[in-house]
Amino acid sequence: MSKDIKSDHKHLTLSDRIYIEQALIRGDNFRMIAQALGKDPTTISLEIRRFLEWNDGLYARDGVNDCAHYSSCDVEYLCGLCELPCKNCLSNKCTKLCPSYDPIICEDLKSPPYVCNGCRIQETCQATHYYYRAEEAQKRYKALLSESREGINMTEEQLKELDDFISPLISNGQPLSHIFSVYGDKLPCSRKTIYNYLDMGLFTVKNVDLPRRVRYKLRKKRRGENPVKYAYRNRRTYKDFLSYTEAFPEYEVVEMDTVKGSRDAGKCLMTLLFRKSSFMLIFLLPSCTQASVKAVFDMLYEKLGPIVFRKTFRIILTDNGPEFKDPWSIEKTPDGKRRSRVFYCDPYKSNQKGRLEKNHEFIRYIIPKGRSMHDLTEETVRLMTCHINSVARDGLNGKCPFDLAKLLLSEKALTRLGLQQVSPDEVILKPALLKK
Repeated sequence: MSKDIKSDHKHLTLSDRIYIEQALIRGDNFRMIAQALGKDPTTISLEIRRFLEWNDGLYARDGVNDCAHYSSCDVEYLCGLCELPCKNCLSNKCTKLCPSYDPIICEDLKSPPYVCNGCRIQETCQATHYYYRAEEAQKRYKALLSESREGINMTEEQLKELDDFISPLISNGQPLSHIFSVYGDKLPCSRKTIYNYLDMGLFTVKNVDLPRRVRYKLRKKRRGENPVKYAYRNRRTYKDFLSYTEAFPEYEVVEMDTVKGSRDAGKCLMTLLFRKSSFMLIFLLPSCTQASVKAVFDMLYEKLGPIVFRKTFRIILTDNGPEFKDPWSIEKTPDGKRRSRVFYCDPYKSNQKGRLEKNHEFIRYIIPKGRSMHDLTEETVRLMTCHINSVARDGLNGKCPFDLAKLLLSEKALTRLGLQQVSPDEVILKPALLKK
């Protein structure tokens, strides 16, 4: 079994669960998900069936009665407030009051994937809806893990023997550090466990008998980051990026970002810059969304082919913009095969991809900041790309990015993307370029 996402964890992590949720929405089967996560398909099946949920408040919608007896129902005035027959009431209160209520069960839910995540008719379906949600599954997993570890791992006799040994020593004023230094090899548990047992009141002595324990106040816990919000960065941080590029220095690094026009939502530009040559690709996005970003990479994969694409886009470094927070759709082909690796800069560290940030000034020469991109077309963006990459740079020893790209990138990539170098005398970096 291929393990595209290497994991040192036996249990599924939050990142794994987020991947499962998105894969279910895409319609991937259990085998495809298992191969991506390096798990057995049975593990994925058990995970989904164990943590699937039914949210009555969200999916039993007003105006949609999901009772199996709806067509033959003759019950009236159950709530005592409504003058309509219960089945004609749009509030669906009868489903909570009627003892004969029996929800419609979809036959598709009796076989994999057992949930409605990828169902195309879920908005109009009257059957009971079951969903797999990564965040909720993680909460229930943590609760189950905590419950399984409650109590103590000792018999009553063993605990009494430990109490008889350790309580007299603590009563004599001996700190636990001293006790473990002298008798550590005779004690059946760790110092942390002893502290836990003291907190639980299982010994004759109490916390107050420890010479320093009562002097310290409990430290306030910092409010942690939302684990779901930042789970996409798991094994994709800038530190991970440095480690990966150190292991594979021969691989080209591609920096990725977006450039927006006016504040209005709508068209924007996505840029990809090759570090070694400063060659920049620019693509027009209909909207600044994850779906638009995915569509660009799917288009590149189809145009360049698997071999050229993987050679060209081995490593991608981007920022933490919301449009880039679905790395799985960038790294994977529609059929689940790996095609690249995505890493993220540290928050508020745009200098970590400073070459691309600097290169954006050429775009601003042509499209000033604040100007709408509504009138842009793929043809005008391709024209702008060719002119920008034909500008000679001091940092490239007087060469232009096209000159180096012809040496460092695949010739097929440039040809299939329809990019051609512009004569130095004809380069235009003014808004007038888009009016030609």
